[in-house]
Amino acid sequence: MTSKPLDLDVESAPRFHPGKLFTPGLTLFNVGAFVALLTPVRLTLPLKVAALVGDQDKAGAFGLVSAVAAVFAIVCGPLAGRLSDRTTSRFGMRRPWIACGAVGAVLSLLLIAAAESLWQVVVGWCLATIFINSAQAAANATVADQIAPDRRGLVSGIVGLGTPIAILTGSVIVDAFDGGVARFVAPGAIMLVFAMLFVGILRDRKLTARPGRFGLKEFALSFVFNPRKNPNFGWLWIGRFAIQFGSTGVTTYLVYLLGDRFGVTGQALTGLVVVANLGSTVAMIASSYLMGWLSDRVGRRKPFVAAGSLIMALGLALVAFAPNLTMVTVAFTILGFGTGGFLAVDLALATQVLPSRGDTAKDLGVLMVTNPLPLSVVPIIAPAVIALGAATIGGYTLLFLLAAVIAVLGAACVYRIKGVS
Repeated sequence: MTSKPLDLDVESAPRFHPGKLFTPGLTLFNVGAFVALLTPVRLTLPLKVAALVGDQDKAGAFGLVSAVAAVFAIVCGPLAGRLSDRTTSRFGMRRPWIACGAVGAVLSLLLIAAAESLWQVVVGWCLATIFINSAQAAANATVADQIAPDRRGLVSGIVGLGTPIAILTGSVIVDAFDGGVARFVAPGAIMLVFAMLFVGILRDRKLTARPGRFGLKEFALSFVFNPRKNPNFGWLWIGRFAIQFGSTGVTTYLVYLLGDRFGVTGQALTGLVVVANLGSTVAMIASSYLMGWLSDRVGRRKPFVAAGSLIMALGLALVAFAPNLTMVTVAFTILGFGTGGFLAVDLALATQVLPSRGDTAKDLGVLMVTNPLPLSVVPIIAPAVIALGAATIGGYTLLFLLAAVIAVLGAACVYRIKGVS
């Protein structure tokens, strides 16, 4: 007996009202997910690695941890998205992935906190990225599931507020707790609480037909798309990677920059990170809402994504040459404004150029590979860039300047997208 054909066309499927709590619920989920993901990346992981291996080998060891974990994130994001599109659970398509991902994230971060060797940190961070990226792949797909295209700019902008709030929250947590366990587990606990809240709010779609067989070919296709058939998605993917290279990849080295260039350590270091992130957060919140709203009003996406990218490039360049701590804070505020503008419209633009409307979560998962991929690429090239810069304009100066140039190239890629204004 053959199964009934499966229709997963999100754009043409009847769309019921997601409820007034959907957008704030998804925003809170993103706050929790990014607290759990970005707090270790930006603060606690570099400090943990330095404590285990010493200052001499910290950059290379941190690069190893980030690069290995990023490989797992690259694989698991798209795969979880594809499996989410095919999930026939009575709890819905997305809920099981969101809930299980949050629980797994807490346990993985606890493992890192208790780690006594670098390889234990590697294993723990690999597991954490697997669970967090899987949950995000399913949660992000709910925007295309439930929100009409002409309202996605505003929704994307509001949801984008989760990133700056998460960055600030994470830095406050690290500054407030001295113990390593609390610094890792508290971010995971926040994700778990907000994930369960969103699961309770979400009016999840349920598949009424059984999916076809999921074989080796379908597994392989979870991670690829055809750029010749879908050039718009290809240019968006390249541009997003270029932009994320600076905003998530290179900024993970801020802790080391502050210590090596300005001699800031200990409580003074975490306090300074709080101040820098406060300015960044306020700017991101303002630009995220403003640009998301303006994008819907004028009916255009590309100018706002590109503008956000160029402002980010300016912020990264200012960090590169910052002569004092005040300028670092100013530069991060500018970087935050650009990042907020980019994030406000990025998701809305992405949902308009997906290759297949029947594989929404899978395709978004492929796109979200651009989040962890820079965390794999940057640590590989960073030691060489820092060494090269040390003999010329300064190691971290060259690294942040390189990120600024790549962000400009990312803005140019956005304008290669056709058929979307």
